[in-house]
Amino acid sequence: MKPIAIFRFSPGCGPGYFTAFLDARAIPWTLFAVDEGVTEPTDLSLYSGFAFMGGPMSVNDDLPWIPPVLQLIRQAIAHDAPCLGHCLGGQLISKALGGAVTTNTVKEIGWHPVCVESSPTARDWFGADWHRWTTFQWHQETFAIPIGAERILTGDACHNQAYVIGKSLSMQCHIEMTPAMIVDWCQDWKKENANSGSPTIQKPEQMLSQMPENLLTLNRVADQLYTKWLEGVRT
Repeated sequence: MKPIAIFRFSPGCGPGYFTAFLDARAIPWTLFAVDEGVTEPTDLSLYSGFAFMGGPMSVNDDLPWIPPVLQLIRQAIAHDAPCLGHCLGGQLISKALGGAVTTNTVKEIGWHPVCVESSPTARDWFGADWHRWTTFQWHQETFAIPIGAERILTGDACHNQAYVIGKSLSMQCHIEMTPAMIVDWCQDWKKENANSGSPTIQKPEQMLSQMPENLLTLNRVADQLYTKWLEGVRT
């Protein structure tokens, strides 16, 4: 099997549980550390799929790597190669396909419930067992659902939580989290939220106390979605 290309845009926002999932199934992967100046591949046929991770920047920022990544996404989807987006990655896929990425009405940080849409497509991705569950959030912006895509997951504070288009899956939430990542992100909480009293922004102690139980659920959802996504990868 050809490796999956994974794109990291910030040192603290790596693939986390996603690569643990791949390693457990002996699926090869290659990391493109964009934050270290690594450029995107030119021959997309060398990879079975393309995964895009999170990051603190906006897809609307004037950063030199954003246009090439958007072009790569468009080429991959045009050639029926599956893309997988996590938060910033999902926003990149949306923007590449003509969707707008804008400021959400509130910032979401911490553990928050989401609901699976009642549609055949959503049920195909989530299976029969998942309807409402608690996911991990850390974002201010939100993506629009591109033309031709279908929303499969929604939330109260941010309606567009996940959508699919063909073999590709884009998520606003973070299903790739590990305990180490959550602890690391909590250390940066004050940089963003020192004066916030919003109910959609949890404090570090809340996130950490809820982590043991919620992370087990998150891993199970990730297993479901990653397994479904792998059905579309090129061998």
